[in-house]
Amino acid sequence: MKAFRVGRAAAVLSVAALALTACGSDNATGGAEQPAGSASAGAGVSGTLSGVGASSQDAAMQAWIAGFAEQNSGANVQYSPDGSGAGRKALLGGGAQFAGSDAHLDDEEFEQAKEVCGPEGAIDIPVYVSPIAIAFNLEGVKEINMDADTIAKVFRGEISKWNDEAIAKQNEGVTLPDTAITVVNRSDESGTTENFTEYLSAVAPKVWTDEPDQAWPSSLSGENAQGTSGVVSQASKTDGAITYADASAVGELGTVKVKVGDEYVAHSPEAAAKAVDQATPVEGRDNGDVSLDLKRDTQEAGAYPVVLVSYHIYCTSYKDQSTADLVKAFGSYVISEDGQKAGQEAAGNAPISDSLREKAQQAIDTIKVAS
Repeated sequence: MKAFRVGRAAAVLSVAALALTACGSDNATGGAEQPAGSASAGAGVSGTLSGVGASSQDAAMQAWIAGFAEQNSGANVQYSPDGSGAGRKALLGGGAQFAGSDAHLDDEEFEQAKEVCGPEGAIDIPVYVSPIAIAFNLEGVKEINMDADTIAKVFRGEISKWNDEAIAKQNEGVTLPDTAITVVNRSDESGTTENFTEYLSAVAPKVWTDEPDQAWPSSLSGENAQGTSGVVSQASKTDGAITYADASAVGELGTVKVKVGDEYVAHSPEAAAKAVDQATPVEGRDNGDVSLDLKRDTQEAGAYPVVLVSYHIYCTSYKDQSTADLVKAFGSYVISEDGQKAGQEAAGNAPISDSLREKAQQAIDTIKVAS
């Protein structure tokens, strides 16, 4: 057996000194099993749980933390919204007990997790479904139609004016100004960036020739800012700006309707959920992992494919009973109907489906105590 001690992921995680153990066990945590989606699944647990991760989750996370605390007065959940990449690095480096991420673990991270979380590694649990809004700041214009090639050319800087013919011909009757387009991208490693570039790569491959990545291509010009709030703030004060961000955070910015098949589809939780319904499980994950491959090029009517599924990533084993129970309880609350409702009211995301909740609960139930 091999054990390690959790380090500090960030200054805000001053009490994240609980230890994890990097070996698994066949012994599940004790206590009576709760039904999938039960809001009372975490009743009576106590302790501190520390997470790092996606800023897009922050509004929903605060609602989850508050709702969980109402049911468990002795429990304290801390979350630092430093970005998806930072969250995964913190978990895999032993600096957090869970990660929030807008992208599931990749194959390399999945293998790395076995060194940190035991031989069964970590599990990706879907907790949040949301459209990524392509948002812009253009006075007097609140909605614009664009197909995938046009979106890709705008973000590559190949279309540099708002009244460019490629945009104008898709927006008859809309007065478009001769204003320069300023692209605002994330400066930090971001699951939102990874999801957005996955969409561009899949649907406009002749234009978007860069590989999907958490980091925005360094070869492209434009402005950048850290976190979801950073890019929205920068775009909001820059005339002609365009950016990409979790739709719950874009505020008064205008948004792009994306061409899917023969229609232009506006972002909405329902349209995002319809796109996620086309997803398939990631291959090669045999430990109860619930990560999904999204079909970015879907032609499903009413689906909005510029979407992210945000995950909580947990170790499959923790060093003691109380930590494992706390992780399972919080994870169960988040995916419960009550938890999903709280997140939706706070962030405007789409709740996970009943079938996805069932799979997620089964995975959470496998979290165990290392021995």
